[in-house]
Parts: sequence; C-alpha cells; structure tokens
Amino acid sequence: MKHAKFVSFTKVGAQTAEKAAALLPDFLTERYARTVDPSLAGTQLLRFAQQAMVDCDLIVFVGAAGIAVRAVAPYLMGKAFDPAVLVIDEAGRFVIPILSGHLGRANALAERLADGLGAQAVITTATDGRAVFAVDTWAAAHNCAVVDPEHIKHVSGALLRGEPVGLQSDFPVDGRLPAQVTLDGAPDSGFVISFDQSAAPFSHTLHLVPCIVFLGIGCRKGTDEKTIEAAVQAALDGAGVSWDAVRGVASIDIKQNEPGLLHFCETHGLPLTVYSAETLQNVPGDFTPSDFVTRTVDVDNVCERAAVCAASGGALLCRKTARNGVTIALAAQEFRAQFDEQEWEDKQL
Repeated sequence: MKHAKFVSFTKVGAQTAEKAAALLPDFLTERYARTVDPSLAGTQLLRFAQQAMVDCDLIVFVGAAGIAVRAVAPYLMGKAFDPAVLVIDEAGRFVIPILSGHLGRANALAERLADGLGAQAVITTATDGRAVFAVDTWAAAHNCAVVDPEHIKHVSGALLRGEPVGLQSDFPVDGRLPAQVTLDGAPDSGFVISFDQSAAPFSHTLHLVPCIVFLGIGCRKGTDEKTIEAAVQAALDGAGVSWDAVRGVASIDIKQNEPGLLHFCETHGLPLTVYSAETLQNVPGDFTPSDFVTRTVDVDNVCERAAVCAASGGALLCRKTARNGVTIALAAQEFRAQFDEQEWEDKQL
C-alpha cells in the first residue's frame, strides 16, 4: 500500500487534512497537526520533510505553499525519485501539486482531492495546461518505469512546439495515438516501450519499461542473498531484461521464511508471493520437469511454474536456469500499449 503524510499548521488546517486523508483509502495515511498536537511541540519541520521524502509516495502540506517549498527543497533528488507533493490551503479551497506532477501522479491526486473537497485543483504543468499528451503521465498510469527521465523534456518540448514525436514499441499498440505521436518516420525525439534499454531510434530517445516481469526462484535451504542476486542478474542479462521491468518474486510456500530470499526481496523492494505445491503443479503450461524436485517438494518445477503463476499465466521469458543452488525463471504478464486520444481531446473542451 502507498504511504502518505499530511502536515498542517492550524486548527482549521488540521480539519482540512482530516477530510483530505479520508479521500485516500488506498493510502496508508499519517496526519501531523503541528500546532494542535502537543506531542509535536519542538519538532523540526525540516526533519519531518527529510524523512517523508524518503519513505512516502505522497506528502500533503495544508498551509502556505512557501512553507512546503522551503521544507522539501533541501531533499530533492530528481524527477524519477521525488514523491508527489501537494499543497492545500487551510480552508480547502485550492489543491496545488508542486512536485512530481506526472511520474508521482501529483496532478491526478490533486484533482482527486479537489473533487472530494469541493475545491479547485491548480495544475501548472505545461502539457496539462495546453491539453498536450504527457508521456510521463502515460507511463505512470500504465505501470512503466521511465529509465532516462532527462529525455522527458525533449519529448514534451517537441509536443508543445507542435513537432512530431516518434513511438517504437515491442508490444502491441492499441487505440488511436495522441496528436503528433507517430509510428512512422524518424523524428528527432521519441519514446521506446521495451525491455531493451539500448535501442536508440531517435536523437533523443526516452525509454519506457513495462513493469510486468516476475522472478520465479527456487533455492537450497540456507542460500544467502548475494548468491540469489547473482543468479537473478545472470538470468536477467541472458534474457535482455532490466531490473526496471521486475515487479515481484514468486516461489513455493516452504520458502516463505527463507532468510536469503527474504533479504533479497527486501533489498530490491520486491513483494514475495508463495504458492503451495498443489497450486504450482496445477499451473497450465509446458515446464521443465525434475524428478529430484518432485521427490523433494511434490511439484516437478518450482521456478517456472511460480513465475508463470505470479504473472497471471504470462509467457516465460527465461526458462529454468541454475546457478550455485539457485534456480531462476522469468515470466511476463501480458502487456499492450493502450492509447486513447479521447482523454487528451476531453481536456481541451
């Protein structure tokens, strides 16, 4: 679950923060009423901001925009790393995204909170203001990692100037492309949807990587984190898949408390899903059987079946590979690059 922190500075602001937090049931929310809660007396706002910038997906300041700017400014890391930061005036009349409007979904969250509060969302990003397709917004909405965010400005700049922007995709493209986005020719700027980050068909190429790959992992008891990581890296390299594409890890339930596997998942921020032997054995597909594995855990293959199960029946990208007592397989969920120009046309109305 995503994590949000609200900080307010007056009694009225605390009431607005409470209303706003209630509009985010899909977030784990914390509220800090600095002048209302005696336990916060003497605490430093800068220290609060420093911690929140690291462990939150969303920070909401209910008060003056200047306070928010000064609080977060020392801890900015960059477009691809900063959380969404919003400002709401204490009366709840305006909701203003001031950081990570697209990649962090701050603009979308501002509109969501504004609708719930009966307020006005104040969106200042150029592409939104002029109803132009925003590639970083599309990436965030379609679960794609933006590998080289410094190229976003080239794509957005071309669109704002009315120039064509190229698209190259290793996945099926559905729907009508936004205005100026083309699959033909070789414009100066464009974006690629692929696991391959080396493709550079445009002078300024932005790489979007769908986060749809699951690691199926089997390992001997007591296997350490570094051994697992080395095996995973070898499998990813062999399949031409980057870490940015990895969404989760899957294994058999007897490995749910395996220290090395748990440490590996924690280090990389990946959720671990485990399945019973019966569930894995019933996964449909063509898998690499092993008599030894069957005798040991009552299923003929752990890594391939676990990966496919976690990927909702998706295709194997890498069959079972073994390295130092670790078996790895990769499977990807089905993905289609879905575009709907109507949503951008609606913004112009």
